[in-house]
Amino acid sequence: MTDSVITETIHYTAAGIAMKSYLARPDDGAKHPAVMVLPEWWGLDDYPKRRAEQLAEAGYIALATDLYGEGKIASAPDEAAGLMQALLADSEQLLARVSAAADYLRSYPLTVSAPISAMGYCLGGAVALTMARNGMDLAAAISFHGNLAAESPAQPGEVKARLLVCHGNDDAMVDDTQVSNFKAEMDAAGAHYEFIGYDGAQHGFTNPAADERRERYGVPLGYNKSADTDSWSRLLSLLSEVYS
Repeated sequence: MTDSVITETIHYTAAGIAMKSYLARPDDGAKHPAVMVLPEWWGLDDYPKRRAEQLAEAGYIALATDLYGEGKIASAPDEAAGLMQALLADSEQLLARVSAAADYLRSYPLTVSAPISAMGYCLGGAVALTMARNGMDLAAAISFHGNLAAESPAQPGEVKARLLVCHGNDDAMVDDTQVSNFKAEMDAAGAHYEFIGYDGAQHGFTNPAADERRERYGVPLGYNKSADTDSWSRLLSLLSEVYS
């Protein structure tokens, strides 16, 4: 993080749950477009916070968004899976949490009036797509190595956001059927989307901690620097386009 970025911990509630997110913004006092950064199943650890800081350096107000409550972080895959499954089992609670975060970000004094965007990693990527599928008012929704399956598929005309999906073609957690079903769903819904598949990239390809977690926990993760670099460049290009 550079001296040109200000960060702060943000507290708000969602359906009676105390939420603790992390906001990063340019230190210039000016108004900027805003982006939600939705975390992996590990929760609000340093990774989504660092991505929020990178977005602030690029000229955006970014909210690394708490999905579990109280900024909770999982210490192992079993705990992360339990937290994720509980979150996804209650779609109303999930939408309440992301809606509360979106409302906070929209009302932030330095947020421009244009719609916010949502981006996420793994679980967060799936959540960003869920927001878009539910017709939330987003300029863009971006998924990095996220689950693509839909509990409630997008209906024609419902997806308002521009979509970018960055997928690892060697992702053992998101199979080819999910990919083809997602594309068919978005085509049927008339969504404006771009799907990028990276050969040799596994699940978690944007996170430098993926290799260490693969070795420690025996889960099929892997960092891929070229896919990470290219996907981040595509994200910035899309944001620049929708906010131009």
